[in-house]
Amino acid sequence: MDPAEPREPREPKPGAETAAAPRWEETKTFYDNLAPKKKPKSCPEKLARATCLRECNSPPPAPAQPKPQNAVTIAVSSRALFRMDEEQRIYTEQGVEEYVRYQLEHENEPFSPGPAFPFVKALEAVNKRLRELYPDSEDIFDIVLVTNNHAQVGVRLINSINHYDLFIERFCMTGGNSPICYLKAYHTNLYLSADAEKVQEAIDEGIAAATIFSPSRDVAVSQSQLRVAFDGDAVLFSDESERIVKAHGLDRFFEHEKAHENKPLAQGPLKGFLEALGRLQKKFYSKGLRLECPIRTYLVTARSAASSGARALKTLRSWGLETDEALFLAGAPKGPLLEKIRPHIFFDDQMFHVAGAQEMGTVAAHVPYGVAQTRQQAAPVKQSPSTQ
Repeated sequence: MDPAEPREPREPKPGAETAAAPRWEETKTFYDNLAPKKKPKSCPEKLARATCLRECNSPPPAPAQPKPQNAVTIAVSSRALFRMDEEQRIYTEQGVEEYVRYQLEHENEPFSPGPAFPFVKALEAVNKRLRELYPDSEDIFDIVLVTNNHAQVGVRLINSINHYDLFIERFCMTGGNSPICYLKAYHTNLYLSADAEKVQEAIDEGIAAATIFSPSRDVAVSQSQLRVAFDGDAVLFSDESERIVKAHGLDRFFEHEKAHENKPLAQGPLKGFLEALGRLQKKFYSKGLRLECPIRTYLVTARSAASSGARALKTLRSWGLETDEALFLAGAPKGPLLEKIRPHIFFDDQMFHVAGAQEMGTVAAHVPYGVAQTRQQAAPVKQSPSTQ
């Protein structure tokens, strides 16, 4: 055949088409499997459920720490907040080095609650309510742990605070030096300690302070309402009236109070703390919660209502302050009434009344202020091991 002559197309042999078809289908399937598969559309309900699980399982954010100048600052010593009787014994008998060693060896063992513990828990309960009503306000209680412990002991204190779920972020550990010089820098409204000498030092610096004592027996206190009871003279008020009693007797005292009924008494060391409590109470009152207020205050005084009570009440009124209840005992023991009130803390300037409160199960705090201090250095109140 001539090379230039076109060839005639050949017809396929029988069965050729059926043989090629399977090869094509196999190739198409191979390439289809190489193509990326489309992801199924996400279900909005599943996404929402997953987000909820993540948020619910996440720990809640810690409350914002208020600026000290805006808050009501309560400074508490380590021996007031926790029971440290064994540690204190080691410190006294064996010295500071053995004391620190013991603390390091036991730093994963939380301390037991001390006399100020229920008071601090009640402060935090009030803070929770305040944050619910005023999320952006810093006018709340701010608790500072103040101690002359060595910084190495701080780990055990932190572990104890976390164990009891307390919100205490500010620490002051002075390594053997007195912490009193730091109290004003913390804008302290109240200082509680088991060390009477440091409390006296704070009072001398013009800082509201008291030596706290454990009760002789445990009594249940409110978990939802902070209750604070105050003596009047030399606690909320000055010791003016007590000086007259000491110098001239009760009859002259009654005459003096009648004559000066409309003249306000000078302020005592804890007037500012009552004022701070009153300011926080008004935040609840403004929300229509006077009857449900989580703070309640009491005046528990040995004064007689008819002969000397009016001046006390008028003094509070002149300051723009009040207490929710006023109990005038006319010299009767305070312990039985305090047992009914069940305050988280009771402040008095006379150790006789502190002892009576302790015997009835009340956490009592001694305010070393005024003329009465010069004549009550007699038999000390029987203390619990945490305060000795």
